[in-house]
Amino acid sequence: MKPHILKTPHPATQTSPLPVPDADALAHSHACAAHIHAEIERHNGWISFVQFMDLALYAPGLGYYAAGARKFGAAGDFVTAPEISSLFGDCIARSIAETIRTTHGDVLELGPGSGKLACDVLLALDKLNQLPKNYFLLEVSADLRQRQTQALARLPNHLSERAIWLDMLPKNFAGAIIANEVLDVLPVHLLYFSGDQIYERGVASLADERFVWRDNLVVSPALKSIANRIQACFADGIMPNNYLTEVAPAVGGLVKSLAESLASGTILLIDYGFRQAEFYHPSRSTGTLMCHYRHYAHTDPFLYPGLQDITAHVDFSDVAEAGINAGLELINYTSQAQFLLAAGITELLAQHDADDAATFLPLTNQAQRLLSPAEMGEFFKVIGFSKGGCDIPALANARPMPL
Repeated sequence: MKPHILKTPHPATQTSPLPVPDADALAHSHACAAHIHAEIERHNGWISFVQFMDLALYAPGLGYYAAGARKFGAAGDFVTAPEISSLFGDCIARSIAETIRTTHGDVLELGPGSGKLACDVLLALDKLNQLPKNYFLLEVSADLRQRQTQALARLPNHLSERAIWLDMLPKNFAGAIIANEVLDVLPVHLLYFSGDQIYERGVASLADERFVWRDNLVVSPALKSIANRIQACFADGIMPNNYLTEVAPAVGGLVKSLAESLASGTILLIDYGFRQAEFYHPSRSTGTLMCHYRHYAHTDPFLYPGLQDITAHVDFSDVAEAGINAGLELINYTSQAQFLLAAGITELLAQHDADDAATFLPLTNQAQRLLSPAEMGEFFKVIGFSKGGCDIPALANARPMPL
């Protein structure tokens, strides 16, 4: 059967409200695009989207997370919860303090971003008299590692000296593992259901160096199995026609790897996404793929490769299943708002003088952004696992959501 071909406008001709990169940034993007085109040619004219996303985000020296562009905060492309308020890190610290106490273990943060969360957690754990011996940071980006080093160097020496960077997961780790907005940037496959056929949507090159969507029939047994699981989510296994969605085997693979790394302790994962029944829903027929550039969200992953983030929502049912199958105990799955409330965010606010408007009002605005259903409160979810009888009391006590 002839593959489907869908054309997407070239960045140079696309009309968009997004800011235009400067000359140096455009040159970097063109270099990243050329690298991807070369990979497409090397793979006989077609690569899966999981390969495209991996190259656009992680190609050494060229990918979004492997190059030097500012990513986090007001001057970057998006703002994460730690960038919004130190209250977030305070709540994380309060939630993992019990794990550190019972295991006499360490903290391992995956994808530490700007280093802001690590700084806030260490400061808060110090106040709680529950400092770990080591605060490990697993970071694959040399640029981000440098930024994290600079951020942590501003802490008091007794805190900064605990920071240790890793290139891979440790073995027999004891303590607390945390990951905020890590799962959503793991590369995804795109599956397209049309009639009774299942395609994998991938990327090809045109002669004028544009990227173009191209669908090939699914032949991988692993992807066929995933497609069958998706079909089972719909009534009588009947898919809506022309249904596009993402699947992320890498997410389950990461959870399995974390379970194998963890000897005793807890895992706390925070990200945006849905349970399976919501993720694979008839109304969500175009998937959840999103791109972020200079605080603009859009859906064109071919625009400015190497300069923009590419993400997909997380299937938390898949996360839970992967953890349980790997021998972990599921603690709970809840919204970020319910988790932060159970972790004592209102108590932390109450520690500040409400009459000191210059301090108190910004904190309440920050808490509102973290908690509000209209912002991050319900959009972001929290899931936790344990091993060896450990617990995260704040998460265990939060109002659960169905999986």
